[in-house]
Amino acid sequence: MKRKLMTLAICLFTSTTLMHAQSFLSQNHAIKRIMTTDKYILLPVEEDENNAHIRIIKDNQVVKEFNCKLSINKTDYSVPLDISKYSGDVLLDIQFTGDKRSIGLINDFACWKDIKVTNVFDTKNREKFRPIYHHTPAYGWMNDPNGMFYKDGVWHLYYQYNPYGSQWENMTWAHSTSTDLMHWENQGEAIQPDALGTIFSGSSVVDKENSAGFGKDAVVAFYTSAGAAQTQSIAYSTDNGMTFKKYANNPIITSDVPDFRDPNVFWNDDVKQWNLILAAGQQMNIYSSKNLKDWKYESSFGEGYGNHGGVWECPDLLKMGDKWVLICNINPGGPFGGSATQYFIGTFDGHKFTCESKPEITKWMDYGKDHYATVSFSNAPNGRIVVLPWMSNWQYANQVPTQQFRSANGLPRDVSLYNYNGEDYLSVKPSPEVLTAFEQKPSGRFQAAAYIEITNIKSNASIVLSNDKNEHVTMVYDGKNGTFSMDRTQSGLTDFHNDFKAKTIAPTNGVIKGMQIFVDRCSVEAFDIDGKVSMTNLVFPSKPYDKVIAKGCKVKIHALKD
Repeated sequence: MKRKLMTLAICLFTSTTLMHAQSFLSQNHAIKRIMTTDKYILLPVEEDENNAHIRIIKDNQVVKEFNCKLSINKTDYSVPLDISKYSGDVLLDIQFTGDKRSIGLINDFACWKDIKVTNVFDTKNREKFRPIYHHTPAYGWMNDPNGMFYKDGVWHLYYQYNPYGSQWENMTWAHSTSTDLMHWENQGEAIQPDALGTIFSGSSVVDKENSAGFGKDAVVAFYTSAGAAQTQSIAYSTDNGMTFKKYANNPIITSDVPDFRDPNVFWNDDVKQWNLILAAGQQMNIYSSKNLKDWKYESSFGEGYGNHGGVWECPDLLKMGDKWVLICNINPGGPFGGSATQYFIGTFDGHKFTCESKPEITKWMDYGKDHYATVSFSNAPNGRIVVLPWMSNWQYANQVPTQQFRSANGLPRDVSLYNYNGEDYLSVKPSPEVLTAFEQKPSGRFQAAAYIEITNIKSNASIVLSNDKNEHVTMVYDGKNGTFSMDRTQSGLTDFHNDFKAKTIAPTNGVIKGMQIFVDRCSVEAFDIDGKVSMTNLVFPSKPYDKVIAKGCKVKIHALKD
């Protein structure tokens, strides 16, 4: 009994909290001091409210500031604010938007009773639509993949991240690692906002020859500092991308173009220099450098070419044999509305990219609605070009029916070139690691996570995924007209946004011999075995699909390995 009492006393001592009553300074302004030995403050979030601006003050200095939709009427979920580095004694300075006529009296806000402290934040998945084998953040919002590279057997994925809510805000680079492209480990936040702005999209390279002076094999990250203007900055890592130090002389590239972002850097062995490509409005600017710090403008590409229905974003420039592929993500302007990924094939001499196709030709990497911000892993092994998309669409990304987290990455894909009727196209296939994750022997049972192998396809074939709620996804191969389509209009939950219901259609560029379909809790991704068709669509069935009806083809169902 004595030992138990002593243990209880120790627990009380190591988890003491003194949360001073908040002081209301106006109808929109409050301060609250929190003193605790716990690691986290849990901030209550109500997604339908406006952002509150929160400043963390320590010793009369602002040490951190961000936006969070603090709960006014009710709390949807909570997000953690780590205060351990501030010795557990901080002042929260909170400014709300709106007025009492629309949001009520500040002293009645739900957040005051729901702000709590804890030593452990529970990230256990409670979302019915969280994918089983796709990468997702542990909690919070995710969009573009950033800074991806491969080194020493490890794939590094950084991504646009909001730590303080499951909608877009507070852009930060978060970090995950994998040894097989399918099982990912969360490594926390890698690059956080600073005085130059929040941290928008970019890339990373392994500086094998120490051209930047940060050290041999240093990982150098390039990103957009999004403040009053969008400028380009760098940070470097000497511990294989686990931690970064920002370059003291940021920014390294500036412009008066409003949409000026997403730097993608690569070593061009043809000309023995670094090249950088970034988005500037509705064109791509190309630069060159010897040291990764000082950049010379070379040329621009884009005027009159491809689709210009929206802002050009997230470029990549990839060498494939004797040709180059320029990836251009665009929002809006996609073939079925919202965001999508187009590409151009041509030549590049280190200074200028020249497209080989006619200006009016638009080529899409994926014909689904949920494939965006696709870029490649730098330094991939064995000459592979591996790309990874964000699996959502800006039309409804903030409204999809999840809360603990929002967004996933699509499956990794290996890309190459093929020719059809004298025109070059990008071949997109699921990476070999994807197939390795599934049982080789068919199981015959269709579950929430499955790989469906389609063979013996006739010129008019269909595959329907369904459940007993009459929710279904219908895929049709029309050999006569050379199309493959996916209809998700009756797929399950669709009423969260008017633009979600859709039937997407892709040209097949020839005969389809077989298909590979990957189903997860909230997605269907379809590829033909030759890489000529790629289609990625989200779905939100109220119950997982458990039936497959196939006509004009044969089906084998492969279960995910344990």
